[in-house]
Amino acid sequence: MRYVRLDTPKPLSKIGLGTWQFGSREWGYGPDYERLAADIVRRAVELGVTVFDTAEVYGFGRSERILGAALAADRDKVTIATKIFPVLPVASVVQQRAVASAARLGVTSIDLYQVHQPNPVVSDQSTMRGMRALQDVGLVGEVGVSNYSLRRWQVAEAALGRRVLSNQVRYSLLDRKPEEDLLPYAEQAGRLVIAYSPLAQGFLSGRYDAHHPPVGAIRRANPYFLPENLVRGTALIETLRQVAAAHDATPSQIALAYVLRHPNVVAIPGASTVEQLERNAAAAEIDLTEDEYAALVNAARAFRPVTGLAAVPGMVRARAGR
Repeated sequence: MRYVRLDTPKPLSKIGLGTWQFGSREWGYGPDYERLAADIVRRAVELGVTVFDTAEVYGFGRSERILGAALAADRDKVTIATKIFPVLPVASVVQQRAVASAARLGVTSIDLYQVHQPNPVVSDQSTMRGMRALQDVGLVGEVGVSNYSLRRWQVAEAALGRRVLSNQVRYSLLDRKPEEDLLPYAEQAGRLVIAYSPLAQGFLSGRYDAHHPPVGAIRRANPYFLPENLVRGTALIETLRQVAAAHDATPSQIALAYVLRHPNVVAIPGASTVEQLERNAAAAEIDLTEDEYAALVNAARAFRPVTGLAAVPGMVRARAGR
């Protein structure tokens, strides 16, 4: 395992574990997954994974409970990150929700407490006042945000009066917008970008095609998995396979290596099995050449998925099972 070079109380592994799927039926992993989730967490710790991300909204608190129980013997070794869903993120509510999350996680201090989404009405002044109070009493270590623009990330930090360590955003070979400003800022300022959906919810794994679409409500709601887009992505997946062959790796591992090439990035893919977790963790050791990196970028730029309003008819058909 490799780690981000940042001044933090605990080392931050380049590969973390995202746990949206813990306790959430919509991923379609089946009734035995909750037991398996604990095995995945324990194996992750053995492999040097130190970043575990959850949120109060995942499984309506079940993800926090499952993760907290699985990490009971290892809490001093790892960074547990959770998120407040900002329906009304005023200072008093932020403090109440942090107490509830800590109780579900079984911890006395949340290592990284994040705002799940920017609230369009409530300013970060009030939210960060609550975060600052939580830090002052020791219930929260570091503060983070999620899905924030660079400007709002900086505004939040000014409101906190301390560093807002991280910004958790969608970042993958298909979603490269963070490279425009968030990644340069993180590297320059000593901050962290946490990449969620680094495999585009499995699109980049090469497991799916128009004849073998994914199951589960989450992926069915993603326009990338429309049959037309799975066909359009064939050349990109083939490029991933070619690069993977040179490293005796899988397409998923190469997609993760692409994201991890940037020094101040932690990727938090989920895992449906222990074996998948092991493959994800091994991706931290892959070094792409400049030519391989360029080939991946060019293939991703050539991919033109159907999205937005144009994707709506296909999404309706997919939901109807036709």
